[in-house]
Amino acid sequence: MMLTRESLEKIDREIAKYPEGRKQSAVMAALAVAQDEKGFLSDEVIEFVAGLLGMAPIAVREVASFYAMYKYKKEPSGKTRLTVCTSLPCRLSGADEVAETLKEKLGIGWGETTPDGRVTLVEGECMGACGDAPVALIDDTRMCCRLTREGVDAVLREIG
Repeated sequence: MMLTRESLEKIDREIAKYPEGRKQSAVMAALAVAQDEKGFLSDEVIEFVAGLLGMAPIAVREVASFYAMYKYKKEPSGKTRLTVCTSLPCRLSGADEVAETLKEKLGIGWGETTPDGRVTLVEGECMGACGDAPVALIDDTRMCCRLTREGVDAVLREIG
């Protein structure tokens, strides 16, 4: 079985929220459950989710590759995914300096993972928090706002 019984039950609960014959509507929730379990979305996981929902794998892959919250890739990423917004408002507020500091301290570039597998650094698009720029997301769940070069150390301490 590709996913645990617990994950399959979660997906079934999501499917139940939609009218009969509309289980494809649960694709985003199903991908989130699968990613929570696996850590990332491989082609095999995409195909499995497609089978559960009665969808073509390409349709599920399109969703997984379009939305930034999904980690669609062929191999796992770091334990923690750190995404730095590099849209114009964040850049004007110092995102490039924050990103360079992160790259220096982690010893990696965009899309790379630290050798110990702890952190993958991702360049992100607008996160809808321009008033708090520059911003970064830790694992797509915790937003760090008004980052500075000095604030990078606090972020790195938080992610361990």
